Amino acid sequence: MKGSLARFRFMAYLTGVGLLVLTVGVILKYAADAPTLVAVVGPIHGFLYMIYLVCAFDLSLKSKWAPLYTLGVLLAGTIPFLSFVAERKVTHRVTAKMAETAPAA
Repeated sequence: MKGSLARFRFMAYLTGVGLLVLTVGVILKYAADAPTLVAVVGPIHGFLYMIYLVCAFDLSLKSKWAPLYTLGVLLAGTIPFLSFVAERKVTHRVTAKMAETAPAA
């Protein structure tokens, strides 16, 4: 589960940053008539988001999340800044679960 969490965290940050850049690009597209940033970053963010979905779903299966919680985490990559919040909550939840299931030394 540790590897799945690391992959999820990496993709959550990458997707979040990509979405923030895309948001700036959309603002520039309509405010300054500069569509280039959206044309470049849009497909990149879409690709990163698909990888984020796979990583989040993999972690959800291994962590045995409820379907509604899984859906919320999956949608977090579509709202600016929310993937960062979701990453923190998921990390705390999964590390707590790993700590309680770890054998006592």
